[in-house]
Amino acid sequence: MTSTRLSAAERRDDVLDAALVEFAERGLEGTSTEDIARRAGISQPYLFRLFGTKKALFTASVTRCFRETLEMFQRAAEGKRGQEALHAMGDAYVAELLTGDRVRLRAQLQAYAACDDPDIRAVVRNGYGDLVAYAQRVSGLPAPDISRFFATGMLMNVLASMQVMDNPEPWAQQLLEGCGKDR
Repeated sequence: MTSTRLSAAERRDDVLDAALVEFAERGLEGTSTEDIARRAGISQPYLFRLFGTKKALFTASVTRCFRETLEMFQRAAEGKRGQEALHAMGDAYVAELLTGDRVRLRAQLQAYAACDDPDIRAVVRNGYGDLVAYAQRVSGLPAPDISRFFATGMLMNVLASMQVMDNPEPWAQQLLEGCGKDR
């Protein structure tokens, strides 16, 4: 029986998958490269050969997370404009990141928490900026509409992080209704 050897790019993707899970759980400071390497099924020296430093791995993971969110926005808004595009992006975000796989939500929150570091802050700003630029471009809506869309998204992040989406307390239900998300 022969095993298929993964290319460096495939191995890199596997490491990013493992890193996303580990960083989502414990953040940059609390995550060990040993745990990431173990989850990815590689040695710690090979992890450093691929990424150089833990911070470089974290920023690669954050960059990928934002890119995948942008790609999800693009799929959701395809062929739509205006409020219809924003609603489609918002619905996809809720389904995929807030009520679906919570790893990306948690990873995103960890990225915001790590913004004291100027390199990480730059990656987060660029990723978030790309999301805003896309929402503006595809919707064609003015700044107040774009601001409301992202403000609602951040509130939804907070509510989802508290796990109140499926069985909200009255105060959370009021906020969800205000966001247009009856549960």
